[in-house]
Amino acid sequence: MSSENNELAEKTITRAQKRFLSWTMDVLIYILVLNLFVEYSPKMVIDSFTISIFTAILLKALLDLILWLEHKVADYFTAQTGAFSKFLRILITWLILFTSKFLILEAVDFVFGEHVELGKFLQVLTLVIVMMISREIFHRIYDSLGQKHD
Repeated sequence: MSSENNELAEKTITRAQKRFLSWTMDVLIYILVLNLFVEYSPKMVIDSFTISIFTAILLKALLDLILWLEHKVADYFTAQTGAFSKFLRILITWLILFTSKFLILEAVDFVFGEHVELGKFLQVLTLVIVMMISREIFHRIYDSLGQKHD
């Protein structure tokens, strides 16, 4: 291996670089998924590719916020003892994840108005699930490529 390759292998990735890479990868995945849904689902409409980029950025921000809130609530109730706390953790987590789809619909409608139509609840639910599964697949592939195989 050349010294240039050794230098590249020894560089560490900062948290800011990881965050930037994660956001870039997620937004690109969301753009891809959004535009495939627009192409194959008549109930989904986005007026232009540029608007789909901004929609993907908004969805990334909203999904990160929703997942952050869900994890905070889960952590709070996990720290509590008893069956009732476990029940509340499951119930409130489910409520956050369920109602978040309505938040997404309203936020997209507020920001983009008639330029973006994501369909009804079921279409948004399907869209979000496909986005999250796609994101997870890409992140797992990325992580597996970073593992050292000697």
